[in-house]
Amino acid sequence: MAQSTPETGKGLTGAAQEATVPVPAAAGGGPISHTIFRLARLHRMHVGHLLRRIGLYPGQELVMMYLWELGPQRQADLVRLLDSDAATMTRTVQRLEQAGFVRRRPSPTDKRASLIEPTAASHALRREVEQVWSQLEDLVTADLSPDERTTALLTLERLEHNLAQATADRAGADTER
Repeated sequence: MAQSTPETGKGLTGAAQEATVPVPAAAGGGPISHTIFRLARLHRMHVGHLLRRIGLYPGQELVMMYLWELGPQRQADLVRLLDSDAATMTRTVQRLEQAGFVRRRPSPTDKRASLIEPTAASHALRREVEQVWSQLEDLVTADLSPDERTTALLTLERLEHNLAQATADRAGADTER
C-alpha cells in the first residue's frame, strides 16, 4: 500500500498515514481527487452498514430527509433535489414504497404526475435516520477538534463549489455548441 506523504499531497498534517487502497502511479497527478474517491467509497460503505440495521439502503435516507422536511414531492422534483437520474429515483421510490415508507398519490394540480409522500411508518424511522447520521458524523470526525471540523467542512464546501461551477460551465459550453 502507498504511504500518505506530504510529497504526494496526502497526510497534510504531516502524520504518515497509510492509504486504505493502493494508490496507482497514474493517480499521482490527482492525490486529492483520489483521496476523495477513497473517502466517498468508505463513507458509503459505513452508512450502508448503519442503514441496513433500520431497513434502508444508502441514498434512500436522503430521499426520506427531503420528504420529511418538504412534504410530498413529485418524483421529478426529487431527481432535481438529489441531483439524481430518473431511473435511479424510480428504483429508489419503488423500494421505499415496497418497504411501506412512502406512498404515491395523484397530484391535485397535475393529472399526469403523482406525489411521493412519507407514510406514518417512515415518520417513526426519522429519529433512527437522524441517529445514523450522527453516528456517521462522530465516526468521520472522531479525532478532529472543533476548529478542525469547521476547517474540514469549509474546505469540502469549497471543493463542492468548484466542481459544481465546473459542471455548470461545462453545461453552458455544451449548450453553445
